[in-house]
Amino acid sequence: MLRRYATIDVFTNRLFAGNPVAVVLDAQGLSTRQMQALATEFGYSETTFVLPPADPRHTAHVRIFTPDREIPFAGHPNLGTACALADDMTARGIPVPDTLAFEEATGQVEIALWRQDGRVVGAELCAPEPLSCRAQIRAAQAAACLSLKESDIRIDAHAPRVVSVGLPFLVVQLASREALARARPDRAAYARLLPLDGAHSVYAYALDGARGAPDVHARMFTARMTEDPATGSATGAMACLLARLRGEDDLDLLVVQGEDLRRPSRLHARARAHDGAWYAHVGGHCVPAFNGTLALDGEVDQAPLAMA
Repeated sequence: MLRRYATIDVFTNRLFAGNPVAVVLDAQGLSTRQMQALATEFGYSETTFVLPPADPRHTAHVRIFTPDREIPFAGHPNLGTACALADDMTARGIPVPDTLAFEEATGQVEIALWRQDGRVVGAELCAPEPLSCRAQIRAAQAAACLSLKESDIRIDAHAPRVVSVGLPFLVVQLASREALARARPDRAAYARLLPLDGAHSVYAYALDGARGAPDVHARMFTARMTEDPATGSATGAMACLLARLRGEDDLDLLVVQGEDLRRPSRLHARARAHDGAWYAHVGGHCVPAFNGTLALDGEVDQAPLAMA
């Protein structure tokens, strides 16, 4: 059986920038092992698989895989999947709604589509969980993970800590953009510390106070010692953390990521307080890259890891 897939560059308005995601549009009938094997073969930070929803009022059931494991939620894969489905509906003459609803392991995820001249050009999601703040670590431990000096770690606003709005990350504030540029993941330090309270990856950021500049520069390093060009779920958690620490009920941030990979990404993050909790909204532009078909007959040997 031939199955259709699309790849989308997310958090960018030009091709070959932002963070790519592969979207398997015809995933019904694939086993978990087959999905994991395909995600490993694509090699992107995430690959999504679109399945029929359990509730017909929803758009789809979506499963998200990294090359190593299935994860319950992620930012850019949801946005890319929404845009891929919108393009597919348009091509098949199906009216595209303003909001899509995905069923995922972490719960329902709603995604609002961005349009320009009647065409879908991006999307924004509301993270499925409010901000949760978890374990904290020492500055020296964070510095070791990032191959930096302890003085490169800022702790006046918050200690390095695990935070989540659906997928946990170890979030570390750095003293400068220059320190962020020097950061490199250290395998031994990662092995000593991670996973920690559900976090497998480190999200480092630096504030930028220059007029006309982005509010935040960020980088995210995975347990595979790879770097992510854009990380919506971590960006949303960071924005909510800053809003909570500043006592702001409404915080908008422009975050730039992927510069050091030559895949610049621009993420629009909003933190909103409601009933004492902070909720993340993350959006960005999306660009279709490739479309194709794949054939996968029979089971595969690769056993998936447990969901993160």
